Amino acid sequence: MSDSEVAPKSGDDVAGAYAAVRPDVEAATALFVEMVRALLDEAGINYLTVSGRTKSVASFASKAERRRDGQLLYPDPLTDITDQVGVRVITYVHDDVAAVAELLAEELAVLDDRDMGLETARSGRFGYASRHLLVAVDASRTIPAAYEGLRRRSASVQIRTVLQHAWAEFEHDIRYKGTVPEEHAHDLDRRFTLAAGLIELADREFSAIRDRLQMALPATPPDAAVQDPRISSQDLAKFLATKYADAGWSRTDHYAWVSGLLLELDITSVDHLADVISHVDGTDLISRMGYKYPPGAVRRLDDALLATFGRRYLDLEGNAHRRASLEGRLEKLAGS
Repeated sequence: MSDSEVAPKSGDDVAGAYAAVRPDVEAATALFVEMVRALLDEAGINYLTVSGRTKSVASFASKAERRRDGQLLYPDPLTDITDQVGVRVITYVHDDVAAVAELLAEELAVLDDRDMGLETARSGRFGYASRHLLVAVDASRTIPAAYEGLRRRSASVQIRTVLQHAWAEFEHDIRYKGTVPEEHAHDLDRRFTLAAGLIELADREFSAIRDRLQMALPATPPDAAVQDPRISSQDLAKFLATKYADAGWSRTDHYAWVSGLLLELDITSVDHLADVISHVDGTDLISRMGYKYPPGAVRRLDDALLATFGRRYLDLEGNAHRRASLEGRLEKLAGS
């Protein structure tokens, strides 16, 4: 809000003022979703979905009216209400929730960070579990021109597993509709608590399953098309799980994508790939890149190929859409 603008006072003024700027907030929401998805893809972190929502006029006006001890909590609602833009990242396993949060902390300015699951656990209970970040574009960073309009905005980012998301959505839907009679409320609370405990256990088992499978992925199916010279996604995933045992899985389509890059480099077998990157010290490369988040397996390979082939890798047709980011990473390697 500029100095010449006056913060709206009445409920109607608040609603009208927000309704006037909401189209801009909707556009910002779409850009934040696009940016977060691009960051996750570039980092090679596995996720199910990235979605966004723009706060409704009714919800905004209702929040603007909240008071404590008679005083408005948001005296300048257009500035003070920071969840106008909402982004939600759904992952498969709990380890990736932390990986996403660490990535966003490295790439954006984190204004607030609350681990709701940890807060619930510290109180000795089972219940709502989600990581809530308030992020903004770091003023000191150079960003693509398409995202320049986000510099003066913030976004509320929720990160949770698919099981945590199912619990939260169902619990919210039941309580919001208010369909449970008062005499059943305590039993409802007990059942939701029990379900939350089971979900926490299931999340741990999913992580254990992933860790076990990373070292035991199946070989290429016998009916795979022999005429396709590319390394199959399954063979590549199995190789990377062994090569980078401490890295998380990447998205399934990313294995196929990087296999296409390998084909451009005339690398069509796992043995050839192993030989090509054998000289690269993966631990040293992570240090030189300065990662503060755990890069996924495909990102680890991506770095190794960039270190090995340099500008030839950057100039591949399959990398045309991300030349700028690869230029920056190549400069880091050259600087080191």
